[in-house]
Amino acid sequence: MEQTVQENAGENEGNNANANNDERGSRDAKWWCSTFHNVTAMVGAGVLGLPFAISQLGWIPGVTAIMLSWLVTFYTLWQLVEMHEMVAGRRFDRYYELGEHMLGPKLGFWLVMVQQLTVQIASTIVYCVTGGKSLKKFFDLLVPGWSGVRQTFYILFFILLQFLLSQTPNFNKLKLVSMLAALMSVCYSTVAVVTSIVIGVRHHPSHYGVRSDTVAGMTFDVFTALGTIAFAFAGHSVVLEIQATLPSTEEVPSKKPMWRGVVSAYLIVILCYMAVAVSGYWAFGSAVEDDVLISLEHPAWVIAVANLMVFVHVIGSFQVFAMPVFDTIESLLVRKYNFAPSRTLRLVSRSLFVALVGFIALCVPFFGGLLGFFGGLAFTSTSYIIPGVLWLAAPKPKHYSKVHSYVSVVCITIGLFIAITAPIGGVRTIILSIKTYKFFS
Repeated sequence: MEQTVQENAGENEGNNANANNDERGSRDAKWWCSTFHNVTAMVGAGVLGLPFAISQLGWIPGVTAIMLSWLVTFYTLWQLVEMHEMVAGRRFDRYYELGEHMLGPKLGFWLVMVQQLTVQIASTIVYCVTGGKSLKKFFDLLVPGWSGVRQTFYILFFILLQFLLSQTPNFNKLKLVSMLAALMSVCYSTVAVVTSIVIGVRHHPSHYGVRSDTVAGMTFDVFTALGTIAFAFAGHSVVLEIQATLPSTEEVPSKKPMWRGVVSAYLIVILCYMAVAVSGYWAFGSAVEDDVLISLEHPAWVIAVANLMVFVHVIGSFQVFAMPVFDTIESLLVRKYNFAPSRTLRLVSRSLFVALVGFIALCVPFFGGLLGFFGGLAFTSTSYIIPGVLWLAAPKPKHYSKVHSYVSVVCITIGLFIAITAPIGGVRTIILSIKTYKFFS
């Protein structure tokens, strides 16, 4: 592995590409493609858990935490976009490549790669669970006679679809799937908001408190909520891979169209997040489920369609997060173990990955606990901490203000607090869920 690391650090961008199908060889994407990819990566399972997070924190702390997270991650995303071509004549098309250059081939690789893979793998696990739960809800509402069908079978169906889609060669080939997924995210967020408002107008809680009534319970809930919110801003782990698909010239570097796409995506993100979070908690108060669509029952056909939209969305989200993992696995097999680049290699390696994360999702389908645990464990690192660390280590041109260094320290501090506390709450939620859960039920 160390030999591979050293080779990767010293090679140019073309030599680091996917040996099976060079996704960096296709740099003809448009700025709006980056918008779709970023929305698909960002607005996913996380948005559905935000009303639940507010119910754990309360009105003011909950809304403040979401807005603060949006501002912090918007800034750190700008840092990554800027650093993509900060070194003249080179593009850092992978997060870990940027880490290697700024922190050295060993520290940079292990610090970034482990965190990035954790985020991407964790996301695929959560999306398997979300896809299965949403599809089950869809059929339970429209075909009551199927209510006895186990959630396990719906997750299995989602996994089977991913076996097929995982053979898509690269990001550019995913743009239609990503566009559809991004559209679905806006649509089901709209359905959740409108339906919550309708329900809330008819009846909503007269008092809004937090879920727990003990100090210990409230403390753990705060930890879990921070992880849930962190999970909702997890797109940083694939942003450089997305930017790698854009063209770049001296007159128009890739950061210009990328930033245009990021700004558009982040405006969509905050509109969806705040609307869903506020309307969901306003309508249901502390009784809201960890997936707000589960709380919505009427009209049945509308909620069923919304759940189907979630299902379609996470199909695309799974692929957006899995594509860099596929690239890493295939590159490792070709470079270190001398496998020949082929469709057979792609079929076997990607299918094994999908099977592995699918099996984990079948064993631990605890949506709320998974959001809190993974959100704190690694998502804060890639979205809050690592961009600031790399920025502080980077040799920057003089036109960058020192204010950015101070802001980076603030972002790192916030991220460290979430990274320490959130997994504790997530583990507690999973433990409580296991007590009443039967495996493969």
